[in-house]
Amino acid sequence: MEINVCSVAMLYRQPLTVFARTLWPLGGRAPAPQDKVRSRGRGARRWLSTYRERGSRRVSAEPEHISTLRLAPGDGGRRRHGGDPAASTADQVSALRGVWLPSSRPSELPAPYGPWMEIAHDLPQLIASHRLRSQVHQMPQLSTQHLRGREELHLAHLVLSFITMGYLWQEGEEGTVKVLPRNLAVPFWEVSQALGLPPILSHADFVLANWKRKNPNGPLEIENLDTIISLPGGESLRGFILVTLLVEKAAVPGIKAIVQAIRAITQLDEETLHKALQELAEAIGDMSKALKQMHDYVDPAVFYAVIRIFLSGWKDNPAMPDGLIYEGVSNEPMAYSGGSAAQSTVLHAFDELLGIRHSEESTAFLHRMRGYMPPPHRAFVEAIRRAPSLKQHVLSSGDARLCAAFNQCVSALADFRSYHITIVTKYIAVAVAKAKARRAEPGDRAGPSAGKPPSALEAKGTGGSHIFSFLKSVRDTTREGMISA
Repeated sequence: MEINVCSVAMLYRQPLTVFARTLWPLGGRAPAPQDKVRSRGRGARRWLSTYRERGSRRVSAEPEHISTLRLAPGDGGRRRHGGDPAASTADQVSALRGVWLPSSRPSELPAPYGPWMEIAHDLPQLIASHRLRSQVHQMPQLSTQHLRGREELHLAHLVLSFITMGYLWQEGEEGTVKVLPRNLAVPFWEVSQALGLPPILSHADFVLANWKRKNPNGPLEIENLDTIISLPGGESLRGFILVTLLVEKAAVPGIKAIVQAIRAITQLDEETLHKALQELAEAIGDMSKALKQMHDYVDPAVFYAVIRIFLSGWKDNPAMPDGLIYEGVSNEPMAYSGGSAAQSTVLHAFDELLGIRHSEESTAFLHRMRGYMPPPHRAFVEAIRRAPSLKQHVLSSGDARLCAAFNQCVSALADFRSYHITIVTKYIAVAVAKAKARRAEPGDRAGPSAGKPPSALEAKGTGGSHIFSFLKSVRDTTREGMISA
């Protein structure tokens, strides 16, 4: 199986074009789980060609005019190597440097979308003053047909998802709404359909697409980075997003190592495989080092009391048990999980390569989170799953060096997950205890921007998992993936 390393670069610049052409060489798009049915409403026929979650079942709904939104020619797909599986590794790595570290990236939508950008850039102030909902109600109904290319579409998804989260959670968990207004819901749905993403803020929006360099020629380091769109939380929100981005950045050599390892297995090149495993273990270790910066840039009290609610979804959330109606899309409520680190491609990719097998419950949750990845990301993870088994190759080789290198990767991954538990303990468990101690004290009910912590997700992650049992379970099953001596 040939995987184009150049495509790895897109993971951070254009999360929607990653791996697409290499994994689907006939030129078609990667298949998505779609059910196509027809419906009638107000005398007009609608094609329903996507899925949404409500409870445990899939429901389809798509207005007919969504089909008019298409990616324009020259959409930034970077076709130079994507369709050529014979491209040399040297050329691919060269392309990686040029594409993954772009000199510029769009941070503003075209002029017709000025009303969206104006609201998006003022979200913290609008939420703090309780004016966001009224501003959204006055927002014009804009067509999505002026959006050109994946970069503009993904920026639009970022903008609309942030506005949506602010609109839903402006008044905290006790002041939620049941309906997302048409002038926000319809364009958000259209853009989501064009990208194959759910209409909610996901990891791909919150982190992968939400950064820019202050100095275009400067390094990709936190001092030279800023977010494109923000929410309440100030510098702690900025730090949370950008530290998470740096964790993803640290993973890039590991993603490259996956490609090299799979190629080495198919070519029976044990020396290259050993080197790839060493590079993977080093990359995972660097992810842990990057994650430690969270302590320097994120205040636990601000994260828990202010930031966390805006990452919450409307599936498995007691604050919104019935989901959300997207006006103009469907009369029935839809349920989507909030943003979660479980939506990041890199840990799924590492698990698949190393053959880590989690519990049935954890696996079900992780596989559901893959539905929140851009479709090419899901296709990449699936391609790794279908590749020859690394673990079986190492076992059958009888090579002690390979066995040690494999175990080093598994150990590094377990250590990363252990440190993630340490972070979650500090930023959620300890913060919950402090919030409970303050809950009986008199105070206003001014919503999340004033620091009223949510109680509905005290024991759950923003993605809806039972957070500590889930994290400990995946850490423990990772350790069980070691090869015994």
